[in-house]
Amino acid sequence: MIKNDLFLKALAGEKVERPPVWMMRQAGRYLPDFMKLKAKYSFFDRVETPELATEITVMPIHQVGVDAAILFSDILVIPQALEVEVQMVPGKGPYIPNPIRTMEQVQAIPTIDVKDRLSYVYQAIDMTKDALENEVPLIGFAGSPWTVFCYMVEGQGSKTFDKAKEFCYTQPEAAHLLLEKITQATIAYLKEKIAHGCNAIQIFDSWGGLLSPGDYETFSLSYIRKMVDALHEQIPVIVFAKGCWFALEEMAKMPVSALGVDWTINPQMAREFTQFSTTLQGNFDPARLLSPIPEIEKMAKQMVDDFGTYKYIANLGHGILPNVPVDHAKAFVNAIKSY
Repeated sequence: MIKNDLFLKALAGEKVERPPVWMMRQAGRYLPDFMKLKAKYSFFDRVETPELATEITVMPIHQVGVDAAILFSDILVIPQALEVEVQMVPGKGPYIPNPIRTMEQVQAIPTIDVKDRLSYVYQAIDMTKDALENEVPLIGFAGSPWTVFCYMVEGQGSKTFDKAKEFCYTQPEAAHLLLEKITQATIAYLKEKIAHGCNAIQIFDSWGGLLSPGDYETFSLSYIRKMVDALHEQIPVIVFAKGCWFALEEMAKMPVSALGVDWTINPQMAREFTQFSTTLQGNFDPARLLSPIPEIEKMAKQMVDDFGTYKYIANLGHGILPNVPVDHAKAFVNAIKSY
């Protein structure tokens, strides 16, 4: 039994004494102890070494006091498993030397055994579960097929991902085949995470907001739906689609346990779009954690007032920024915990 199960109760739509709170990217770059490990080990060394991934995952539980852990990993382990080389360039982010641009390249992507290819992730889950000692739940995650596709086709991060969009619009057959291959590999990957003891799954659709509503349904949401359908009977599933407030009504029709929302929509609108039926997670602007602490505390309380304590998980509207002071992150978490 998990000692602090507030997060799981909120996902199940049960009444809780206060909202649970965690932060996207909480196991990372704003923590001094993380930066020490970063100075010693490369990015993929940290991801692929179960002992390091465990240490990083557990850090914010003890140092910031959040109500859930999220496994330290990366959405781009899926392309790597699909035999697409991914490099992490310091100061620039992910780089794919040979991006996917043709039907021939898509067809050449092999069908993989995720158990074998991503065994280091499952070892990290096993070790993290032992280290957590049932203190809090553990979240496993993956990128949405569209978001992973964006990197595989663009070859690097982008503000517009216009090469990825062009591929969809000029070679739709190849695009859909690639999206399907990513989807099936990711479902298998997440099912294995569930088998190793993750308590919830979050799907990150970081780049869905770059698509028009019609294209979002075609190239992103239809594939997220396949993932949710494949997983929801086994585990609570959270979908976080940044910039996709326009799709909240459609997303709420999926058998999800929660929907993440960013700071570009107010809580009342998010509740109306989802017809008060779904647990919502979010939506504090990460940059607002740079505000003075009294302001953070006041705004965090206002956020809970606006969302309500029922069917609600307090979080940021995107990942925590590297320049946020740890005491500001703690102030945010403690403001929720003392609500």
